[in-house]
Amino acid sequence: MRAATIFLFSLLLLSCSKKIEYVTFIAPDISETMGEKVEVSAEAAKFQAIYDSMSPRFKASFRTGNIQDFLSDLNDVLASDSDDLLRLCDKTHFLPQGYAPKDLVLLSNNDAYMVSRGNLYLRSPAEKSLREMGEAARKSGLTLLVSSTYRSYDYQVVVYNRIVAQDGQEEADRVSAKPGTSQHQTGAVIDFGSIDESYEKTKAGAWLLVNASRFGWSLSFPRDMEDVTGYKYECWHYRYLGKKACAFQEKWFGDVQQFMLEFIDAWRNA
Repeated sequence: MRAATIFLFSLLLLSCSKKIEYVTFIAPDISETMGEKVEVSAEAAKFQAIYDSMSPRFKASFRTGNIQDFLSDLNDVLASDSDDLLRLCDKTHFLPQGYAPKDLVLLSNNDAYMVSRGNLYLRSPAEKSLREMGEAARKSGLTLLVSSTYRSYDYQVVVYNRIVAQDGQEEADRVSAKPGTSQHQTGAVIDFGSIDESYEKTKAGAWLLVNASRFGWSLSFPRDMEDVTGYKYECWHYRYLGKKACAFQEKWFGDVQQFMLEFIDAWRNA
């Protein structure tokens, strides 16, 4: 039975036919998974090819489940991304030097949240969600303090070079993004509070960790994930992805933003 299953799976990857039977459950080694069989789709084959190309850490975090459920969730998330919030931006995926969102809005103190200084901008859908999240935090007796938001490519040049001068290249690359690779340039990122690890011990930091995803915000650089994200733990750095994407990330990708965005980028470019 195992040999027959492996044969059918190999044939699937070489054939354009949609009539080959295929196991319905996603698994680390799909050839060893036995279960209900369904008619294979091109999307299922596309999923398997991308999954096979991913790192062992990705595969260890990915949740097993029904492949049709995953594909349905994926297509729903992609269809809802009308604001291009799911763009991959990391150490190897650059934003153009001149890239700047066209819907940036200036932040100011209000009844929902506070800002630490002037000249802070955020994309409109992210600001709308921030206001909703801030109002919820207020009801819990907390105030969200916004300390850093959109950074242009040129501004990131200054930030990165300053840290390199202070700490050296190797350490700088663990805590700061090279120009063009900073999530801040997307205009959908907030650094909250003190911008250091003391923030996780504050009531606001603890509240965000539990509640941010309900409003579409995802912690970009979790603890013990530097080998995945490329950066040290940052309890203050949240990126707005939208509520559906955050739920998708939690359900299938071990709640690791980097894994979800890597998969989506590979899917869009396959």
